[in-house]
Amino acid sequence: MRQPVSLADSLKKFIEKYPHRRQLKRGMIMSLWGPIVGSAIATQCRDLHFEGSRLVVHVANPGWRQELHMQRYTIMRELNNEVKEDIISEIIVKA
Repeated sequence: MRQPVSLADSLKKFIEKYPHRRQLKRGMIMSLWGPIVGSAIATQCRDLHFEGSRLVVHVANPGWRQELHMQRYTIMRELNNEVKEDIISEIIVKA
């Protein structure tokens, strides 16, 4: 008789075998952006998109752009940790 498998374990197995896993995890990163960076920074970000493995963020305010630029490696590490894979290789902050 087989042991029951938790839903979380089943989802992990599905995601690992899913052919479009990287695109799925990119979507997960987009949804995690606000909670990771906080609402103050998230509201300043205009265009958030991927260019290959680089996450590009447009910020109009120079002060917030500098703040985000200084925190980009920490943010990248936290986002990659949340999706348990190195999806982002670099965060580019543009005006």
